[in-house]
Amino acid sequence: MSLFALPHDYTERVYAGILGKMIGVYLGRPFEGWTYEKIRAELGDIMGYVHEKLGVPLIVTDDDLSGTFTFVRALEDYAYTPDLTPAQIGQTWLNYIIEGRTILWWGGMGNSTEHTAYLRLKRGIIAPASGSSRLNSKEVAEQIGAQIFIDGWGMLSPGNPAQAASLAQRAASVSHDGEAIYASQVLAAMEALAFTEHDLHKLLDVGVSFIPQDSITSQMIQDIRAWHREEPDWRKTRLLLAEKYGYHKYGGNCHIIPNHALIILALLYGEDQFQKTLMIVNTSGWDTDCNSGNVGCLLGIKNGLSGLSSGPDWRGPLGDRLYISSADGGRAITDAVNETYHLVKAAHILTQTPFTPPKGGARFHFSLPGSIQGFQFEASTTSALTLTNVPYPRNMHQRCLAVQYNELSANQPVCIATPTFIPADAINMPGYSLEASPTLYPGQHVQARLLADQENNVPVTCQLFIRVYGANDQPKVIPGSKVLLSAGEESTITWRIPDTAGAPIAAIGLQYKAEQAAQGCIYLDFLTWSGAPEVTLARPKEKGTMWHRAWVNGVDQFECWWPEESYRLMQNSGRGLIIQGTREWMDYRVKATLTPHMAQAIGLGARVQGMQRYYALVMGQTNHVRLIKVLDGEIVLAESYLVWVPDRHYAIVLQVTGSSIKAWIDGQQVFDVQDYTNPLLDGGVALICQEGRMGCDGVTIQRIDDV
Repeated sequence: MSLFALPHDYTERVYAGILGKMIGVYLGRPFEGWTYEKIRAELGDIMGYVHEKLGVPLIVTDDDLSGTFTFVRALEDYAYTPDLTPAQIGQTWLNYIIEGRTILWWGGMGNSTEHTAYLRLKRGIIAPASGSSRLNSKEVAEQIGAQIFIDGWGMLSPGNPAQAASLAQRAASVSHDGEAIYASQVLAAMEALAFTEHDLHKLLDVGVSFIPQDSITSQMIQDIRAWHREEPDWRKTRLLLAEKYGYHKYGGNCHIIPNHALIILALLYGEDQFQKTLMIVNTSGWDTDCNSGNVGCLLGIKNGLSGLSSGPDWRGPLGDRLYISSADGGRAITDAVNETYHLVKAAHILTQTPFTPPKGGARFHFSLPGSIQGFQFEASTTSALTLTNVPYPRNMHQRCLAVQYNELSANQPVCIATPTFIPADAINMPGYSLEASPTLYPGQHVQARLLADQENNVPVTCQLFIRVYGANDQPKVIPGSKVLLSAGEESTITWRIPDTAGAPIAAIGLQYKAEQAAQGCIYLDFLTWSGAPEVTLARPKEKGTMWHRAWVNGVDQFECWWPEESYRLMQNSGRGLIIQGTREWMDYRVKATLTPHMAQAIGLGARVQGMQRYYALVMGQTNHVRLIKVLDGEIVLAESYLVWVPDRHYAIVLQVTGSSIKAWIDGQQVFDVQDYTNPLLDGGVALICQEGRMGCDGVTIQRIDDV
């Protein structure tokens, strides 16, 4: 067993850390890069969210969040080994990043540190060389990017700062070097220790113990601590900091030293208060969302959920909502609770502690105080409604989502829903693009448990529904199974999602309706779904674009307006994929008719987990058809001769069941193999194009029990 036991409140503190990170990023993002002087002149001290004043959305796709919760997945992808290497984390970059589209600031070689490192990795330079000063120059290698992605390593190492600092060093070295790595180690170690130690100065002492004492980072922290002992006014100390460690001395677009200095400044002068600390770090300027996100995460861990209550309502506007744009589109539409349990599971495995997911692994389980997992009220004429997280009356040790209605008018329904795909207000996302797939599909089985409060005065009909993107991407509601609940009654609703005629599912929710005026409360214990879908992904009859957006685009050009084929893929060089589906898909059959035009090779993928983790049937100009496994390189599982005919239609079927992979072409079985060595057991589907153009009219996914 591990020497490091998990704290009794570990899960809740991780949740607080993630919320703190999100609050900090969303708070600082609208004025990222502003100077202290401009912020003071135009916004004043930053005491709360300012997105409305600046006319931008609050919940956005951001590199700080996407990178933090994507790169830490290297642990999961490599069997949770504590000996995870920089090379493996670098491979995680190549798998989840889509060049020019996801996670990073694509500022160009020598301008964006992360883009530079990605290009090194893509060209075969293995981490840590990919982020080295030797290749990329000291200035480029010491920018802020490593630190902004580091929080996950601290959160999965509670009470173990040595592990956090070590993992942070390995992760940071993929893209950075020198002082950027040192600052990342300090922060990750402080976050890990914050689970068991409350004194900020002890956190700082331990953090700097992992880095060279003659480093600029260490000396800078010593200076700010000394200034803090002598000067009570943070603004005066900020002037000293700007003079000795400002941008005029540390070049590039966003150097680590000035920004790490502001984090230390805010922590020391914030008096352990969430609002005041965020005010200082944001009002001080420079890379506000990055600095604010790191500060928010540390304070969330250190002080827990109660520490987030100072100042304005930080959590309410968030509703736990989070976007993680990557090549794994089924993880893009997520929430703080979901990401909490990914980290918590990793920590349990690393400490050899048994892990049991809440409520049988339900997607929406509301197990953490205050969590609502993206659920919101839909438009309604009814007033006096509240949506809160409370103990579940049938089991007070568990929590649930409570819909309280004081004035439920007769036959005027109330609806709550949570997004399962890109919401309407995020379709035209400013800044970083949102690549995502739906999380829910036709053919999947939905289950929800509901309980009516003992004080309900009349029975209430509770009905599941989905909202899809219909004609011209306008919302269209499809009603589902329902149950009538009287006071004190509990019931579980099940519903197999019907065919949506190609329209992607944007949200799932519940409608509450009474035949006479009602008062009371309905508790939602959990809502979840399971199984592979039964769906054809093709151009719907109704006009719109979101069916196209449901594919994560990993090719150079992806078009859907040609009349003869639903999908046309063009790849200028190398291999490209468009991907759809989720990691919940395990055993299924995928079918498509592919048409190679001028292409080097084309293919159909299954159990796709990103750009470089999948099975595929690939055929090409070499007159061979191959069943391949892409995982840290490419393995040919089986191979056969096939005459390649351009512009011919090939009906391809790929079936994955456990370790079995079977393939057919034009009705003839060509392969039946078993992959017993580190098999890929889940993932979505992909169309594959290599150097050229291919077409496809539709992709059908079937559950194995429906075949």
